[in-house]
Amino acid sequence: MEVKLLLALFLYGIRALEFPVYRMQQYSLEGHTHGCKSVQVNAESRTLEAEILTRRCVLMRITEFSVERWSRVLAQSVAAVLILVPPDSPKQLPGSVQEFVEREMEILRNETLFPVYFAVENTALLDMYEETRSASLSLTSASAWEVLFGMVMGSGFQMTTTEVQSKPIAHPLIITLEGQLMGRGGDTAELPSVVIVAHYDSFGAAPYLAYGADSNGSGVSMLLEMVGLFHLLYSNWRTQPRYNMVFALTGGGKFNYHGSKRWIEEHLDHSETSFLHENVALVLCLDSLANGDSLHLHVSRPPPEGSAQWEFLKQLQLVTQSPLFLGLNFSLVHKKINLGESLLAWEHEQFSLRRLPAFTVSHLHSHKSGMRKSLLDTRPRVDIKRLRRNTEVLCEALARVLYRDTTKGNLENMQIFKEALSVDEERLSAILDWLVSQPRAAQLIDRTHPILSTMEHLFKRHLRDHLRFVYYVIRSDKGSVHVTRDLVLSHFRQPDFVFYDQMKQTMTSHRVKPAVFDLFMAFAIAAYLGVIHQAIQNFGPAYNMFIRLITKQKKR
Repeated sequence: MEVKLLLALFLYGIRALEFPVYRMQQYSLEGHTHGCKSVQVNAESRTLEAEILTRRCVLMRITEFSVERWSRVLAQSVAAVLILVPPDSPKQLPGSVQEFVEREMEILRNETLFPVYFAVENTALLDMYEETRSASLSLTSASAWEVLFGMVMGSGFQMTTTEVQSKPIAHPLIITLEGQLMGRGGDTAELPSVVIVAHYDSFGAAPYLAYGADSNGSGVSMLLEMVGLFHLLYSNWRTQPRYNMVFALTGGGKFNYHGSKRWIEEHLDHSETSFLHENVALVLCLDSLANGDSLHLHVSRPPPEGSAQWEFLKQLQLVTQSPLFLGLNFSLVHKKINLGESLLAWEHEQFSLRRLPAFTVSHLHSHKSGMRKSLLDTRPRVDIKRLRRNTEVLCEALARVLYRDTTKGNLENMQIFKEALSVDEERLSAILDWLVSQPRAAQLIDRTHPILSTMEHLFKRHLRDHLRFVYYVIRSDKGSVHVTRDLVLSHFRQPDFVFYDQMKQTMTSHRVKPAVFDLFMAFAIAAYLGVIHQAIQNFGPAYNMFIRLITKQKKR
């Protein structure tokens, strides 16, 4: 009790508290506007316990979120919403938090007119929240006299941000990295190619809180581990397969896999000689692989028997059934591309649309899982041991495909990635920790972003013909300009996406009295001044009366 009292006195003494807040997403994709349109906040705080929320800044914790409460917020024309997010998402989510994850995309589906901000919980914010909650409860559960007294004598918090408005980012960037390992043979250009792809950007309701540990930090970590392991195999001519391997880290994955789309177009439409033109054996996309005890291979069409795709599927089934990986379930998920929808489900669908043999591997059975695009997809929620196991499984299956034409004997008993070639769990963990150390939302990625610099360094270290593909938009009356490999290719049409700025703000919480208190004080001061005025005006008669009373008392 004493500690709470001291904290309350501390808050009251500060009177103004400044803290960083992160605005909800605002973007346009395929002609549709999503997210939060407004930026400025200047309103008194209330919690959900208050009956009237109109023109108030509603404070809400994620553990309190529900569809009904959010609908109530929308219906009451609130001034703003501030959602408090726990610093670390627990591994087992409570029901209300799980509901927030599932509904996070629903919040972003349509444009929201009032500003919505997120803040990371700390002691000061939680104390402010509890005090606001107590004040909100006092306005609903007390008698009429207590409510009136609370409205006059109580205190609240005025939440404010800077007076700015968001505007489109002038030159949004989508950057894709590519590197190759060349196979053994006379003309390497004629060798079949195995393409490994993972998108590196993250997504969440607030870009600055989107760390994407599982989706898709796990996919990027696995790809970079594969780069190092297969580099060792390709460095020795005795173990060099007769396949080329191409690795690509694509941007804009959370925005309809835009980086993959532009990368494919660059190879198929703007280049006469490309490995995508020649002989692509298969394209494997990695997405969300650090949880669960299942692996699902998502395809747009079943692979024909005898193809490299079919062989990989068969070998993946055999590997998951081996004694080394007991308890791991595997399934093939066939989902046709819905051409009626503007957004694709999985990254491999961008390749399938161009008739390239591709699939996505993930521990998720459905692309509709809320954790794929959630700000609660944080490091504590991923299991590095499962990521290591899944990396071993996919590496073994890929190796069996690469060596199927050159290895004599039974492939079912072959284990390549062991001892010096074994998957390094500590290295995987270090890469994943590095990836989630800062947000990777597409709006925040520029040419000099440290994430890109480090990934590019690893590509240069292990791969040859490493390239950086940059796509950006220059908005003008003539249309947009696509820049690739620093060569300008003009395409006169509207961009597929628009990003907005002002994603990070500083909010100030001022301790204030309610407006009714000002009115009460005005009446009190007016009454006081009226009494003083009357006293001055009637000072003479009052003084004479006072003298007469004293004189009478003396005569007695």
